[in-house]
Amino acid sequence: MPQMLTVTDRLTPEDEKAVRDPLVAYNLARFGESDRRDLAVILRNDAGEAEGGLTGHTGRGWLYVQLLFIPEHRRGEGLAATLLSLAEDEARARGCVGAYIDTMNPVARSAYVKAGYRPLGELQYLEGGHSITWLCKRFDCKEESHERG
Repeated sequence: MPQMLTVTDRLTPEDEKAVRDPLVAYNLARFGESDRRDLAVILRNDAGEAEGGLTGHTGRGWLYVQLLFIPEHRRGEGLAATLLSLAEDEARARGCVGAYIDTMNPVARSAYVKAGYRPLGELQYLEGGHSITWLCKRFDCKEESHERG
């Protein structure tokens, strides 16, 4: 049977479904049901409008922080640490043992390290000389020194 492979930058919903559905079925058969639940902490302005925050999900005992954004005019107020702390508290309440996040921003990376996250790995040599860092934090461990010597 001949096989046709197509490289495209236009993924149709049907094509995505053809890849996603059998993969989800395989993962369910292999690993069992996931307890995945969305989690968000929304930063609102004085008018009650969302202007930033944190989004992610919990599942299989971990919090994944997918997005964390603080608007420019609110930076320097410690809001990133507060958002992380609130999300981590909810994750603990859901039975999670830790959290993970990734970033390309060196300032954000420093904030995550200050909040107790430790780098797991890094992919360097992205376009423009950038890199991406993956970080994690175990909730049951006391904060460790990141300076080893």
